[in-house]
Amino acid sequence: MKRNWTRIILLTVLTILLALGAWKWWYSREERIFFVRYDEFGIDIPVNYKIHGIDVSKFQKDINWHAVKQMQVDKIRISFAFIKATEGITRQDATFRQNWERAGRAGLVRGAYHFFYSTRDPLKQAINFRNVADLQPGDLPPVLDIETSNNQPAAVIRSTAKIWLEEMEKAYKVKPIIYTNIHFYETYLGSEFDDYPLWIAHYYQKERPASKRAWLFWQHSDIGRVNGIRTTVDFNVFRGDSAALARLCIPANRN
Repeated sequence: MKRNWTRIILLTVLTILLALGAWKWWYSREERIFFVRYDEFGIDIPVNYKIHGIDVSKFQKDINWHAVKQMQVDKIRISFAFIKATEGITRQDATFRQNWERAGRAGLVRGAYHFFYSTRDPLKQAINFRNVADLQPGDLPPVLDIETSNNQPAAVIRSTAKIWLEEMEKAYKVKPIIYTNIHFYETYLGSEFDDYPLWIAHYYQKERPASKRAWLFWQHSDIGRVNGIRTTVDFNVFRGDSAALARLCIPANRN
């Protein structure tokens, strides 16, 4: 009888292990990212995602936004753009207003971002952004670009970033987006910021960002090409469909 019970237990354990292995294989198969090379865009693009976008600053110089919007290869086209607005407490991107207006007229979903320094007054940085970026219903939430520590401890980085984020949430009644890379997020931000939408930078690897933290945007390349832009440009995908992207935007009844 003892041998029978031992055999039953071993068979049960083996069955569970086989089932777990099959589940993991199927899950990895379903989650596998497929990249397709598009010579027109100059990069390999993860085609699992339907919504594609770019992010720009003064380094992209004069942009023909209608050409950006009109470009389409197979089902790949640019639907949204993040545009740099400000940096620190005084710096303002020289091309922001032009890019903002023209991207809007071309019909792209727009978002504005602020390059943050934990060594600068976060309230003054918030004021700098608000003075430049006049976000309206239908625009993406404000973005905190936080990717440099400036030799500050994690506690300082978290406390100053929190102030900027809270000021934006008060102003727009929507959770701001955080842009960073996996290492910076896990080293300096962590679980205190898990409620914020995340835009993650993860280049040159044909796999999705290896982070336990859920993300909404993935910046997967910084060497893309698009009609209307003479330089290379960052490429992004949105983890959702057009309806989900619309729901993320600043609501009309924010007051």
